[in-house]
Amino acid sequence: MSQAGQDRPSVLRAARERTRAEITDQILNAARRHLATDGAAGLSLRAIARELGVSSSAVYRYVASRDELLTRLMVAAYDALGVAAEDADATVARDDHAGRWAAVCHAVRAWALAHPNEYALVYGTPVPGYTAPSASIAPAARVSKVLLGILADATGRLGPTLAGEGEDVAPDLRRALAPVRSLTASKVPDGLAQRGLMAWAALFGTVSFELFGQLHNVVGEGPGDRDAYFAECVRRWTTRVGIATPQANETYTGPTRERRQEVRT
Repeated sequence: MSQAGQDRPSVLRAARERTRAEITDQILNAARRHLATDGAAGLSLRAIARELGVSSSAVYRYVASRDELLTRLMVAAYDALGVAAEDADATVARDDHAGRWAAVCHAVRAWALAHPNEYALVYGTPVPGYTAPSASIAPAARVSKVLLGILADATGRLGPTLAGEGEDVAPDLRRALAPVRSLTASKVPDGLAQRGLMAWAALFGTVSFELFGQLHNVVGEGPGDRDAYFAECVRRWTTRVGIATPQANETYTGPTRERRQEVRT
């Protein structure tokens, strides 16, 4: 057989794979449009097939079920958000831990505002009857890993007190933090990991409140109002985590007595 004859099967296989990828992208893009109009719970392969002008059986050759379609959409959303966070982190000097944290926070918010339906798919109301498979775990952890990486890099520069090395961490909390410790190869002290997780939860809670309308009549909606509010949230999170600035880190000793009393009341 000539070399051309030997190469033909691989060329045909590459063409089929390219065609399959293109059709799969069309299905996923149609599904994203349906997310905007019908929501995740209303996603239907039959409706997507009608939009694309093909039979339902044709769609099922590329996506086996509605649950598989949801998983693909979720993984793609998590990956896209993860890339946004990673790219933002990469633009800031490695020793500017507060700047890196702020850049990631702003990237998360910007991505969510630009892709509200995909954000709602992964951080909104769970879809009835759907359970995300293990394939979604690693993509879902990408933003967390970026933030934990910042804390790991900061640990050696914060000093024992700010890093939480001297904090009296209860055994049950240390046990509870085991999964998050597994996300980074570097040692992040339990006290710092706890503060970081609280800020991480506050980040996504704040973004979700804005995106889902919970800030209406609470925070202004004029030009720049929401930006100013979010920027101040980020500044306060970095302070409470303990990575605000070198000057702040040298003097930070935890919440003041007045602040602790305020929180209690």
